[in-house]
Amino acid sequence: MRRTSGLALALVLGLLPAGPAPGEDEPRTLRVGTSGDYAPFSSVTGSDPVEFQGFDVALARAYAEDRELALEFVRFSWPDLLADLAAGHFDVAMSGITVRPDRSARGNFSVPVAESGAVALVREPDRWLDLDDLDNRLARVGVNAGGHLEHVARLRLPSATLIAIPENALVLRALVDELIDAAVTDTAEVPGWASQLKGSAVFGPFTRDRKAFLTGPDSAELAADLDAWLLARGADGDLDALRAEYPGVDPPETEGVLGALLAAVDERLSLMPLVGVAKRDQGIPLEVPEREALVLDRAVEAVVATAKRDGVEPPPEAAVRAFFHAQMDAAKQVQWAAVQDADYDPPAPHPSVVGELRPALLRIGRRIAALAVALPPGQRPDEVVEAARRDLRSPYLSSAAIDAIGKAIGALRAGPGKTQPRVTSRAIPPATKGSSAQAP
Repeated sequence: MRRTSGLALALVLGLLPAGPAPGEDEPRTLRVGTSGDYAPFSSVTGSDPVEFQGFDVALARAYAEDRELALEFVRFSWPDLLADLAAGHFDVAMSGITVRPDRSARGNFSVPVAESGAVALVREPDRWLDLDDLDNRLARVGVNAGGHLEHVARLRLPSATLIAIPENALVLRALVDELIDAAVTDTAEVPGWASQLKGSAVFGPFTRDRKAFLTGPDSAELAADLDAWLLARGADGDLDALRAEYPGVDPPETEGVLGALLAAVDERLSLMPLVGVAKRDQGIPLEVPEREALVLDRAVEAVVATAKRDGVEPPPEAAVRAFFHAQMDAAKQVQWAAVQDADYDPPAPHPSVVGELRPALLRIGRRIAALAVALPPGQRPDEVVEAARRDLRSPYLSSAAIDAIGKAIGALRAGPGKTQPRVTSRAIPPATKGSSAQAP
């Protein structure tokens, strides 16, 4: 296993060794779920045997090599992703998985590895002038069934004739064969698709989505180790080097520990509309001051305990309290806005507040606490606020709430200070090249 100057970061994130245990002859096996149909993240070549390739596939191989793990790829279909994860068919999904509230409620996301945005690829741009024009019943719009893009297509193009196609590769084929007028894809995938459709046009992007790895809700150790490994590879520039091998794979807008922290806060806030509606429907008050005080105390204790355990200086307690208080104020604002919005109607049945949503919030909260401790010193508050304005995207979130969270993060490690040692990592192996199979 690698021993690097990133050890301090690994300790802060609470890691345990992931390689073979003492006395074991064979390495442990990491089972990676991947779709094989979503280039540039995951695609396949050949049929006997199937060879997986793509950005996430290359990351899976590099992680397994660094952690001395055997690697097994398990193919999934997008409609079955969460069910397969819950059934234990694989340990982690790596396939350009979009961070989404329904997935956060049932799994454990890593720090983001990429960003993308949904777009519409239009075969005859002279006929359909823009997204609004495409949103009518005469427009036949194809999309991969069961994935994130079907969800956003139904939100953005509710009046179009949407056709959910069960295999992602068949979406492009339907567009080329003129069976549909447009396809909803994303900025990562569209360069390969557009190259096969001369004269086409791209409308959008109309979303900003993060891609991350997804483990099960009880895989805290694996999730934390993946986070530390990804942050180390990002600090070394290895992730950027690998992204260059896969056009369309764009980095998160804010990288490093700060970007990971903002993404975690945003993921937590993105659950709040669902939390608000679920509380209302399950007869739970939206605000319980006693519980809020307890949650705040426990969050502060988690930060202090993490820092003490790992021998690092915690942020000032007043700053930690202000940070979590700003998140709680924003969370309440979002919940109230969601329950008062007659148009907000998440899919039923709503998750259980006690059985699903609170455990999910605790999982994300632990990551927030660990990343708050790992935040390097010398953060410029004004730059942190600007980053927060880019990265906090949850619905119903006011600009005042965003600025309050940004200022609170900026105060955690504000001012001049020694920078952390550079986190180093072994070079990522060259990407496997092959078929240009396309995806969701």
